[in-house]
Amino acid sequence: MSNTKKKKAQSADRETDISRRTFVKGVGAIGSVTAAAAAATTASAASWGGQTMQDAFGDFFQDQYQKMTPAEIEQALARIERNAKRKTGVDIKCENTPPIPGVVFGYAINISKCKGYRDCVYACVKENNLGRDSQMQYIRVLEMEQGTRNLEKSDHYYDPETVPQEGKYYMPVQCMQCDNSPCVKACPVEATWMEPDGIVVIDYNWCIGCRMCMSACPYWARHFNWTEPELPAEEVNPNTHYLGNRPRMRGVTEKCHFCIQRTRKGRLPACAEACPNGARIFGNLLDPNSEIRYVLENKDVFRLKEELGTEPKMWYFSD
Repeated sequence: MSNTKKKKAQSADRETDISRRTFVKGVGAIGSVTAAAAAATTASAASWGGQTMQDAFGDFFQDQYQKMTPAEIEQALARIERNAKRKTGVDIKCENTPPIPGVVFGYAINISKCKGYRDCVYACVKENNLGRDSQMQYIRVLEMEQGTRNLEKSDHYYDPETVPQEGKYYMPVQCMQCDNSPCVKACPVEATWMEPDGIVVIDYNWCIGCRMCMSACPYWARHFNWTEPELPAEEVNPNTHYLGNRPRMRGVTEKCHFCIQRTRKGRLPACAEACPNGARIFGNLLDPNSEIRYVLENKDVFRLKEELGTEPKMWYFSD
């Protein structure tokens, strides 16, 4: 893109942002006039999609996660918990656990140990409150012909009576948490970015549902909510994170986030914990004594579509 076009694009972005902020300020002025009415209607939510007026306005005026103050984040977490209780009847805990200093997460998968059972897929769905109605899955296990790496000819709908099948091997794919993420560059509103611990995250409240990130991702790792995700109340995981497995809404994209609600507390992702064959190795890339560093330094590893320069933090190897 020429410098002139870049400047025009940047100018358009600024004008869009200014327009949005001008609108917000204008409505904010109206809101200040009606503050007393909002307080009076806190207990009555019929006119606000089931929410109180206060929560509905709070969601509408909520800033992008990275720009919110600690107090604003706490208010947002409380709204998320109240909305979840209202919709599902479940008391959830939505946290904002920060990155662990000195940690950058990475993943390695031993494809010679993966047998195609999909235990990782099912554990991910359960852990991350994925909609059961849409059958959304962050992880897809590809059935591949032995001796090939042609993803275009893989099959993730395989359904034989038993696995593994002769002449096949299995390769799980999910968000690669790229250092040079095309999805981050494509987002026009900065609703997605990479955190200090290497996890590419999404602020669902800031996502406008344009799906440009989905088009930009070469790994088919992002998914769009055409409807509001539904799951039975008894299957809701109440332990959530703002940037992770908290309840999502219709019209936003989502993806794997390395189980941020678990890994920032020193636990393994649900998929790694569920793998019955020990094919998944997760750890701190900055720790020279970690298992993943051993793999990277001693195994013949490869990354998918490495020629694109995305610098994925997911490696594959075989014994």
